[in-house]
Amino acid sequence: MPADKLRITLAGREHVVEAGTTAGQALGGPGGLPTATLNVTPGPATVIAARVNGEPRDLAHRLADGDAVEPVELGSPAGLAIMRHSAAHVMAQAVQGIFPEAKLGIGPPIENGFYYDFDVASAFGPDDLKAIEQRMRQIVRQGQLFSRRAVSDEQARAELAGEPYKLELIALKGGQPGHAGAATAPSEVSAEESVEVGGGELTIYDNLDPATGELRWKDLCRGPHLPSTRQIPAFRLMRSGGAYWRGSEKNPQLQRIYGTAWPSREAQDEYLTMLAEAERRDHRRLGAELDLFSFPPEIGSGLPVFHPKGGIIRRVLEDYSRQRHVAAGYEFVSTPHLTKSELFETSGHLEWYAEGMFPPMELEGAKYYAKPMNCPMHILIYASRGRSYRELPLRLFEFGTVYRYEKSGVVHGLTRARGFTQDDAHIFCRPDQLNDELASLLAFVVGLLRDFGLTEFEAELSTRPDKYVGEIADWTGPRRR
Repeated sequence: MPADKLRITLAGREHVVEAGTTAGQALGGPGGLPTATLNVTPGPATVIAARVNGEPRDLAHRLADGDAVEPVELGSPAGLAIMRHSAAHVMAQAVQGIFPEAKLGIGPPIENGFYYDFDVASAFGPDDLKAIEQRMRQIVRQGQLFSRRAVSDEQARAELAGEPYKLELIALKGGQPGHAGAATAPSEVSAEESVEVGGGELTIYDNLDPATGELRWKDLCRGPHLPSTRQIPAFRLMRSGGAYWRGSEKNPQLQRIYGTAWPSREAQDEYLTMLAEAERRDHRRLGAELDLFSFPPEIGSGLPVFHPKGGIIRRVLEDYSRQRHVAAGYEFVSTPHLTKSELFETSGHLEWYAEGMFPPMELEGAKYYAKPMNCPMHILIYASRGRSYRELPLRLFEFGTVYRYEKSGVVHGLTRARGFTQDDAHIFCRPDQLNDELASLLAFVVGLLRDFGLTEFEAELSTRPDKYVGEIADWTGPRRR
C-alpha cells in the first residue's frame, strides 16, 4: 500500500482512501467516500460521530491503516449520549459566561438528558436557569466547533489551574492526591467522572468560533463530541439542586443543573408531555391530595406517616399479604426495631453496610443500632433452640420496619425512603430441599405481585459478590445445583 493511501473497512467492505482521511470524510463528509456506499442517511445532522475499531471517536479523528469505521447516528443510543454530553458542555460554557466565578465539577450525559455540577456562591434560581438557557441558545446558534486536543498532565494542570475539581480528577488519573483533602486512588474514578479522565490520555475540548477559530471556552473531557454546537436540535433546562462532590457528604456541596436534549423538537415535546403526565400521577402528589400520607419535616426526610385513609389501604394490603403467606406455609414472627451492635458485627452488616445505617445510640454502656435489615434477627429465632431436620423447611415471615440512611439526593417519596416496612421472609431448609424451595418461592412472589396488579417487572439474579461471608463451598454448591 502506498504511503499516501490507507486501507479501511466500512460497512463490511474494504476501501482505499487518502492518508489523513478523517472518520467524517470516510462516512460521507466533504472530500470522503460517496454516501451511496454507506447504509446511512446522508447529511451532517444524521451521522454525528464514528466508531473506529469499536471505540467512539469524533468525526475529525484521523484514520490509520487497517481501521474499521462505523457511523454513529444522532438518534442511536450512542448518538444521543454524545449529543447530550455536548449539551452539558454548552451549559457549562453558558454558566461561566454569566457567573465567571463558577468552578466546574463534572458534566456527564444521563438517561434522557445531562447534568453539570458547579461550585458557586449561592444556589441557582428559576431566573438563573432562564438566563443560562438563553445563553445556551446563543452558543448553539453560533455553531461553535468542538475541537479535541491531547495534553500532558502538566499541560492540563497549567491550563486548568483555576479549576480545583478538574485538578483533582487529573490527579486521580495520575494516582496522586488533588486539591486539599483529596487522596482517592485512581481506581475509584466513577462512571460519571470517566467522561472527564476515562480515556487512555488526557484531552481538552476547545469550543472554537467557526469563523475565526478563536477559543471561546474549554473543558477537560474524554469525548467524543458533536462537530458543532448547532447540531443540538432541542434542549431544555429542567431543574437544579445540591449534590456533593464525588457523591460524598464529606466533600463540598455543589450546585447541579439538570437538562434534557433530543434529536428533534417533536421528540422533546413528547418527552415533556410524558413527564407532565407522570407528575400528575406522582404518588407523592396523590398522597397529599388524597390525604393518604405525608412526610412531616419535624420527623425527618424519608420518614413517612400514614393518615387514617392511608392506614386503611395499608391494613388491607397487609392483611391480604399475611393471608397469602400463611397459606403458603410461612409462619409470622415479629422483631424489634433496635439491636445491640454485636449482632450486626456478627452478621457482617457493620463491616459491609455501615454507610447505609443510621449512627448508633449509646445506652447503658452498649451501642444500639436501628436495624437496616431483618435477617440477623430471623436467624436468632431459628437458633433459639435445637432444631430437627424434620422441621425444615422453616419459613419465617414478618412485616419488618427497617431504617436505612439514604443520602438526601436519592430520597424519593415512598419508593426510596429512610424508614419503611417490608414483607420480609427467610427460609431455612436442607440442601436437598433447595431446588423445590426456590421454585416455590419464585412462583409465590410472582403470584403475589400479579395479585396486586404488578405484571411488568424485572428480576435480577444475585450471585456471590466479591465481598462475601461464609465458606466458598457454601456458595459453589448451590450454584452447581
